[in-house]
Amino acid sequence: MLRNKIDKIRLLFCKDRESYFCFYRILGFYPRNIRLYEQALLHKSTAVRSEKGRPLNNERLEFLGDAILDAIVGDIVYQHFEGKREGFLTNTRSKIVQRETLNKLAVEIGLDKLIKYSTRSSSHNSYMYGNAFEAFIGAIYLDRGYECCKQFMQKKIIEPYIDLDKLSRKEVNFKSKLIEWSQKNKMEVSFELIEQFLDKENNPVFQTEVRIEGILGGSGTGYSKKESQQNAAQMALKKIKGDPEFMAGVQEAKVQNNISTEDTPDDPEINQTEESPQVDKITSTENISI
Repeated sequence: MLRNKIDKIRLLFCKDRESYFCFYRILGFYPRNIRLYEQALLHKSTAVRSEKGRPLNNERLEFLGDAILDAIVGDIVYQHFEGKREGFLTNTRSKIVQRETLNKLAVEIGLDKLIKYSTRSSSHNSYMYGNAFEAFIGAIYLDRGYECCKQFMQKKIIEPYIDLDKLSRKEVNFKSKLIEWSQKNKMEVSFELIEQFLDKENNPVFQTEVRIEGILGGSGTGYSKKESQQNAAQMALKKIKGDPEFMAGVQEAKVQNNISTEDTPDDPEINQTEESPQVDKITSTENISI
């Protein structure tokens, strides 16, 4: 409280005071290093460069904010849902940190009006606001530390905008999202049940792998086949978003698979003598525009 009053007095003599007051309305405290927050709202399409000629945008802060946000939301969810299983906690956290939710939260607190970007890039970047929200979290962390960042999420985001109990009961269908993505991008996706075992309490546990064009995208476990597929799909979606090397491998596999299909005879003879694993294969045959 005293520190905020001191900061406010100092701002009376600061030429950037309007920016400080703007961020104060969002944060509930005055920034110490306002440049971090300004950079968090700077999209790469602006092509701004530092004095040393390096690109100046929010991508590095977004990377940091993504990790910090996972930890903080996990912390809040863990404390709120005492005694709940790991799978429940993971799913609840994912509903908060998914891009659709972060986009909405960015708009709720007014970040969308502060982001600087080229108008050309805004039409096809549907996650710009959510990415900026993550970068903003990264800025808070560097400026004020973990505890202040957690307090911001708890008091300024979770309490006014998210009902944790209601959200935890809302089902997010990651498998459907993955299939929708595969159709738009004309990719083949398959889910394979690879193992079934008992946990310490003799409850059946299922493990499923999901492959995209034959490349392993994710593995998930659950107390039902459906839950294991959802967890595997969630992991695959995270890789699609944040792992360029994985996506490069998928694209290469798609090219090779298309070549192999063209070279395959129309009526090949197939002899199956061994029992095959249970595979749920989804192939896009619809002509859906991207």
